[in-house]
Amino acid sequence: MTFTLNAPVLEGALVRLEPLGHQHAADLETAAQQDRATYAFTWVPETGEVGAYIDTQLDKAATGRLAPYAQVSLATGRAVGATAYWEPRSWLTDDALDAVEVGFTWLARSAQGTGVNAEAKLLLFRHAFEVWGVSRVDLKTDARNQRSRAAIEKAGARFEGVLRNWSRSSVPGEEGRLRDSAIYSITSAEWPRCRERLESRVRSAAVSPVPTPRR
Repeated sequence: MTFTLNAPVLEGALVRLEPLGHQHAADLETAAQQDRATYAFTWVPETGEVGAYIDTQLDKAATGRLAPYAQVSLATGRAVGATAYWEPRSWLTDDALDAVEVGFTWLARSAQGTGVNAEAKLLLFRHAFEVWGVSRVDLKTDARNQRSRAAIEKAGARFEGVLRNWSRSSVPGEEGRLRDSAIYSITSAEWPRCRERLESRVRSAAVSPVPTPRR
């Protein structure tokens, strides 16, 4: 037996992670059209591409190697971005998960800085460590993406190095080129401290005024 990723609904105080589907397309189309300045290194669908984006993620999900989510804001009831579990690895036995990556993450500009990302990471990490019993969670980003790297470090992950020519570039104009990826991780020993850190951030965000969205 080989471990197959699944996407159970995960809900917190600010965000609900729902298995990605075409019911989220209209909301994600709206979310992706907001200020795109923060998407320079990230795969975020352009106007009219959301349906194909969802199909691509669902095709990958059918292989058992991806569990894609829509990030639904509990304040509005609308999908404001996406994220996923990716690349399950079983080293000790085929039917238990030892490591998994969290990736394919993006958020509408209006949802950034609201605590949604911190709580989404909390929910994903907690399920991976406390339900699946993984030994590590990976996070990777374009090595040039300083904004994403800062967010990953703020979530409590440790930088491990740069993997050269590791994956396809998502930068417009770099189609067909490979990127260097900065890799980070959280281990099971580090998880309790990371959990406390994320829980504190979510509590603070839950009582703070919501920032005015930038258009």
